[in-house]
Amino acid sequence: MSDLLTEHVPAPSGSAGSRRVWRRLVRQPMTMASIAFLLLLVVVALIAPLIAPYDPLAEDFDAVLLGPTAEHLLGTDEMGRDTLSRLLYGTRVALLVAFGSVVVAMAIGVPLGLLLGYRGGWWDRLGSRAFDVADALPGMLVGFAVITILGRGLLNLIVAIGLIFCMSFARMTRAVTLAERGKLYVDAARVAGLRTPEILFLQVLPNLTGPLLVQGAVFLGSAIGVEAALSFLGLGLDSEVPTWGGMLGVAANEQAQQPFLPFPPGVAIVAAVLAFNLVSDGIGDALAGERRKPAGRPRRPRTGAAPVDGARAAALVKGAPGAAVDGGPTRPDAVLEVRGVTVDLVRPEGESVPLVQDVSLSIGRAEVVGLLGESGSGKSMLARSVLGLLPPATRLAAGSILLEGRELVGLSERQLREVRGCGIGVVFQDPMAALSPVHAIGSQLCEPLRAHLKLSRPAARERAAELLHRVGVEDPKRRLDDYPHQFSGGMAQRVAIAMALAAEPRLLIADEATSALDVTTQSQVIDLLLDLREEFGTAILMITHDLGVVAESCDRAAVMYAGQIVEIGEVKPLFSRPRHPYTAALLAANPSDDVEVERLPTIPGGVPLAGQWPSGCHFANRCTHSREGCTQHHVPLADDVRCLRANELILEVLKR
Repeated sequence: MSDLLTEHVPAPSGSAGSRRVWRRLVRQPMTMASIAFLLLLVVVALIAPLIAPYDPLAEDFDAVLLGPTAEHLLGTDEMGRDTLSRLLYGTRVALLVAFGSVVVAMAIGVPLGLLLGYRGGWWDRLGSRAFDVADALPGMLVGFAVITILGRGLLNLIVAIGLIFCMSFARMTRAVTLAERGKLYVDAARVAGLRTPEILFLQVLPNLTGPLLVQGAVFLGSAIGVEAALSFLGLGLDSEVPTWGGMLGVAANEQAQQPFLPFPPGVAIVAAVLAFNLVSDGIGDALAGERRKPAGRPRRPRTGAAPVDGARAAALVKGAPGAAVDGGPTRPDAVLEVRGVTVDLVRPEGESVPLVQDVSLSIGRAEVVGLLGESGSGKSMLARSVLGLLPPATRLAAGSILLEGRELVGLSERQLREVRGCGIGVVFQDPMAALSPVHAIGSQLCEPLRAHLKLSRPAARERAAELLHRVGVEDPKRRLDDYPHQFSGGMAQRVAIAMALAAEPRLLIADEATSALDVTTQSQVIDLLLDLREEFGTAILMITHDLGVVAESCDRAAVMYAGQIVEIGEVKPLFSRPRHPYTAALLAANPSDDVEVERLPTIPGGVPLAGQWPSGCHFANRCTHSREGCTQHHVPLADDVRCLRANELILEVLKR
């Protein structure tokens, strides 16, 4: 049982997933028998006044402490009250307290766990310590204290039991949220401009359905046991109110005279608790069949970069090394200008390690700029700094980021929400990870439309269908109700592009948007992006490893290596006459059918890790043209190339 509570059991996706879960439940005889028994208890609680043979409060001192008889099938208590009637009425109290207390526990614990798990950092540390303190207190002691303060009564009893369980719900919700917050669909929701409550309750919470169902079923049974214990001790409801625990308390006092008296309430309590536990096990087993292999590379959990205040923002802008950061845009048509951006990793001991260093880049209206480089060069980290979605323990240490002349450095999360979606859109590598698995495509497309364009639900749905049609999805109105798993990889990527363009952003960041697709689909997606560029005038930053994609779709290219841009230029001249040895090495290592070589050239070594970059030129330890001065002095980006020997080297590239 503990495994079920701690393991993240995913929620089924849509009605089809719910049907699969139900089919698995039907194949579990014990689970179905337990569900039938619990449904019988619910029916009994509803019709207790109709089927109870006597008034549960009616006293008959001529029939005290009787065993089972024809008139009293389960006997009577010390005041001659019919045990069967009190047992039937006690079912109402037991179920009401159980469901009410679990609702109270969820209402307190789930939002708390969502907030702490999503925020992370000091919020999470302080909250976790509070959970530890709360768990150290015996649950019954908490119940005693609440009832002592508030007094006896049904509502107070529900609140007391709910407080006992709320920390367990909070801890479980926090654990699952920590796993969910690093997934791409959460990043996509943030980029779409959704507010934190919308992300938590509309995106993350539906993915907690499975764990909440399992834990809720367990605590429904536990609540019945706690209520029985409190009533047994005389701290529950008034003694006149028929409850299973109260009946058990009376039976304990009169057991010497009537040994049968404890059996009816005792059997009822054990059967109800056991049934809820069996249902919990069954739901956990059924949901476990919904697990899917992760579609993409595991993502590291994140809390996002901390907001930067205005004073620090000004210091960052002024502190950009070697970047022209003063004044307005240097290009009249600039949509995005990145000036001298440096991103640091802050280690626990306080040391800062640069991940991106002194990067400057501009993108004009309707311009497509490719960002090239090996894995570990810092391409995605640069994109995240533009989006304001830096991972934990990283910070924007210096530089300026302008979107149509508006400084993004220093904006609060609320201000960034206004920029994301309508200002900047993003298409991630894996659409299946970027789309929420438990929401229909239509609802995900409508969210940015309602958040930014303030459309009504019908208008947003109509616009969503238009977007799907525009990106080439057939029968778009019907497919609005489909879920991501019902789309192929190429169609899912088209949906992700439609979401990114829903609010008509001025800049679209395509982060390896075609690398997971086959060649034919990749070409179709590139054509689609270029058509949308022409239609909306959207600037595109194309992050990719594929030189062919850059050659086919980009106007300019920037080559990045070890956190620095080493060369920028128009695609054709850069590919035919590279000026930096790294660019030439990349081009030489790219396979081509037009070139006959015995063995494809490779670049010796690998990209050095952050903190291990060579002094001076970062490529010097792998460069066949390096000399002593290359490793001794900082190499600036001059005349669009970062190489001390750029003007004297003649780099050859194989003809294509």
